[in-house]
Amino acid sequence: MSKQATGRLGLKPETITFWQGVAIIFGANIGAGILSLPYGARNGGFLALLVALTIAGVLTTISMLYVAEVSLRTKEPLQLAGLARKYLGNVGSWLIFAGVVINGLGAITGYANASGDILADLIGIPELAGRVLFFVAGLVVIWLGLKATGRSEQAITISMLAIILILIGWTFVGGVHVENLLFVNPYFVVPIMNLAVFAFIAQYTVPELARGLAAHSPRKLPGAVVGGMCATGFLLVLVPLAALGMLGADGVTEVITIAWGTGLGPVAYYLANAFALLAMLTSFWAIGLTLMSNVFDRFNWPAHNAPGYRLAAMALIAVPPFMIATFKLAGFVSALGYAGGFAGAIMSIVPVLMLRKARQYGDQDPAWQAGKISHPIVQGVLITVFGLGFLYSLLSATGLVPEGWS
Repeated sequence: MSKQATGRLGLKPETITFWQGVAIIFGANIGAGILSLPYGARNGGFLALLVALTIAGVLTTISMLYVAEVSLRTKEPLQLAGLARKYLGNVGSWLIFAGVVINGLGAITGYANASGDILADLIGIPELAGRVLFFVAGLVVIWLGLKATGRSEQAITISMLAIILILIGWTFVGGVHVENLLFVNPYFVVPIMNLAVFAFIAQYTVPELARGLAAHSPRKLPGAVVGGMCATGFLLVLVPLAALGMLGADGVTEVITIAWGTGLGPVAYYLANAFALLAMLTSFWAIGLTLMSNVFDRFNWPAHNAPGYRLAAMALIAVPPFMIATFKLAGFVSALGYAGGFAGAIMSIVPVLMLRKARQYGDQDPAWQAGKISHPIVQGVLITVFGLGFLYSLLSATGLVPEGWS
């Protein structure tokens, strides 16, 4: 990495391990999305959710691998907005920046809503105080940078997996009603898709991983992407399977750990909501760090170690979601659905265009290439599916979707 590139973008030459890269993707994904899926799937059923998760997971992973190749073809340590500016010009850069911001702020708004509710119930403090406590814990790690985020994600991911596997095992021992899982209404696959897309969106983490792995293990980047996404998909299936199987469609809540933990008993209630807080916190770290990097990249701010600019970037990350949640301007699940539709389309379609340009104008030979998954037919499917998701979000925002889909 050249000193010139580092200075202009304000990115420090940090390194991460393969497993820290997997943990960053997993931590970015396992947050608000997994907590909202059972409630979002209540009308369509678990099988409809499984179909939506499979489609969204495969296509989003392919899109992320496109970003991986684009990053490996680029000498400068650019974020998504910077990569789009390099290969697609200002229009592409602003589009991808908008996608990162919409997804990130939508997610953090969800965390602000849920964290206040959970902490208020768990330790008896006001919702506002719980929200402040959660944001402080999130912002401190983001301030410390990529290496601190990777280490924190890796450590807490192990705890999250232990807690969620205990809860899932507890649920199956206590009894899962098969009839709750066999109910399906394919009509509702479409509205479930946007939530599924939101749960898998992590394209913005790939340039961070490329920056952390480029110096010592660039060929491990696609493996870290696939590993993180497979771990994500496994958990995104297991949690709704257990929760819907036990509670049924009528028993789920917007933040699933509230109803799920209550149904299993007091100890499980605390475990479930501890998982929810850890999941949101790790996702907050990954999303917040990437949002901050993209703000520096998009606006050409001088350096990450300039306190004034860092404070300004962190204010942009934290203040709008905090205020939206505090004044109840958006619900938990609805905020995530809109974010999945709008941001998912932008961040999954634009990488197709970036890949085509990077293969023409990239400034170095990549350590890895996407191969068969970059076939024009695959690219066409990706553009069509995410384009339809974007159209659904537009129609939903204007109240033009069929009854029951909004």
